Amino acid sequence: MEIFQIVGVGIITTILIMVIKEHKPEIAIQLTILVGVLIFILMMDKITGVVNVLRQLAIKANISLTYITTIFKIIGIAYIAEFGAQICRDAGEGVIAAKIEFAAKILIMIIALPIMIAIMESIVKILP
Repeated sequence: MEIFQIVGVGIITTILIMVIKEHKPEIAIQLTILVGVLIFILMMDKITGVVNVLRQLAIKANISLTYITTIFKIIGIAYIAEFGAQICRDAGEGVIAAKIEFAAKILIMIIALPIMIAIMESIVKILP
């Protein structure tokens, strides 16, 4: 199973980082980023598969792809922001991590605005 490989790489890298960090902290951070990006890239195929399945389901359910695309963008922003913020935290930069998360929340609100407007318009049409 892939999860065992990913966890194995993560544990081995963590041990290696613990050993390296004392002598070469700059290399430890680079190794952290490298393995994080590697795991992220390995999961891109899986994410693409899920997105394709959900798109097909949306088409079958006659749901506008605009809404589905917006939801995917929101999920993407959340994952990428979490990934970036965690790298910053690992490097000891909690303030920058918090700003990344703040920016992601603002971007998510902006992207979600058309869906919120559509929901409000639907509610107004239903009310007498």
